[in-house]
Amino acid sequence: MIGGGVGKRYAVALYELAEEKKATAEVGKNLEELAAAWEASADLRNVFSNPHFGSDAKRKVVGTITERLRCHALVKNTMQMLADRRRLDQLPAIAEAFARLAEQRAGRVRAEVVTAKALPESYYAKLQAQLKAATGKDIVLVRREDPSLIGGVVTTVGGRVFDGSLKNRLRELRSQLLASTDPALAENR
Repeated sequence: MIGGGVGKRYAVALYELAEEKKATAEVGKNLEELAAAWEASADLRNVFSNPHFGSDAKRKVVGTITERLRCHALVKNTMQMLADRRRLDQLPAIAEAFARLAEQRAGRVRAEVVTAKALPESYYAKLQAQLKAATGKDIVLVRREDPSLIGGVVTTVGGRVFDGSLKNRLRELRSQLLASTDPALAENR
């Protein structure tokens, strides 16, 4: 299903509450924004990891952030609870698990597409259509760039990896060449 741990438990509970309030989209968006802020701000993470800051200061920071982002009441309350329980470091995991759960319940599948550089939108649209035809489900593409791939694409769908990168092809070619020239060298890859 979805990754394990504390983040998943909080995400499942929050998802069920959001579903009751018919606010899953809003709560998901809020969590995504909060997780991005958490990841981007070392100062923010420091406030919650530093014992020098008391619980009142931490609650005030959470209140300010959730007000600025105009978060849903469920998110505000969850953030306060996480701050009180010293679990705000779980925010990225909670946001990720919540998004995956929302996708799963909506009949969508996440596909991570890693390329050496950004590709044209038409490529992504065609890939999304092909993956939808192959899986029979709506596809949510998550794009990432990794220059170490040199070229090509690595796509992960439902735990299956399709590695069409130039880096992988060169690795395979190297193995084939070593195996055909000297069997002893092939063992030391």
